Amino acid sequence: MNSSGTIRLAAVGDLHCTKDSGGTLRNFFSQVSEAADVLLLCGDLTDYGLPEETHILVEELSYAKLPIVAVLGNHDFESGQQDQVQRILSDGGVKVLDGDACEVHGIGIAGTKGFAGGYGRGALGPWGEGVIKAFVNEALQEALKLETALAKLRTKHRIAMLHYSPIEATVRGEPVEIYPFLGTSRLEDPLIHYPVHAVVHGHAHRGTPEGSTVNGIPVYNVARPLLQRAYPDQPPFRLIEIAKEEQVTV
Repeated sequence: MNSSGTIRLAAVGDLHCTKDSGGTLRNFFSQVSEAADVLLLCGDLTDYGLPEETHILVEELSYAKLPIVAVLGNHDFESGQQDQVQRILSDGGVKVLDGDACEVHGIGIAGTKGFAGGYGRGALGPWGEGVIKAFVNEALQEALKLETALAKLRTKHRIAMLHYSPIEATVRGEPVEIYPFLGTSRLEDPLIHYPVHAVVHGHAHRGTPEGSTVNGIPVYNVARPLLQRAYPDQPPFRLIEIAKEEQVTV
């Protein structure tokens, strides 16, 4: 922990590391190391979910001299090699969460990828064809993963990590037609039962940087393309500071 008595968490998603990304992220991760005590990576770490891309990302991440916690995103599943992607990241020192939790510098972190399905009255229901029921069940299972991870935390300070958004507010700016594919309010339900200091997610590149759950928990869209556009004069990560007195400032 830094001398100010706060824990600084840098959150970013949607790095979309490709086979040609070698050398392009090192300065960014060095900036993160100077600004933060923990790095949270919110999915779509690779572009096509390839082991080659993951090895390059791990090499770039070696310039981040701090603990790193991650969840995977839909791009990391694209090639069906997500288990290899996760193993390479883990071997590189990254703690990958998939419905589980960890503690770093006294901060409890719960994470899972999440899934799609829509928000509020527009959420898809498990009725009709089997493929629809399977789609909805995937969202329910991801929500259960998040709830299970949150229930494990015993720390005063807690953060939830996702790739998909649990609220509609942070996907606004995207075409309305694709809202149902950017997340689901089913992921919000565990956050009502197990409140956290903040939620971070990615996925919605053209969304909105900030919103909140129905119970007032701050939700931050940390998709890197969005942060680059919304805050062009700042390094593209969201910095969350958690003080001993449980105050969160951004």
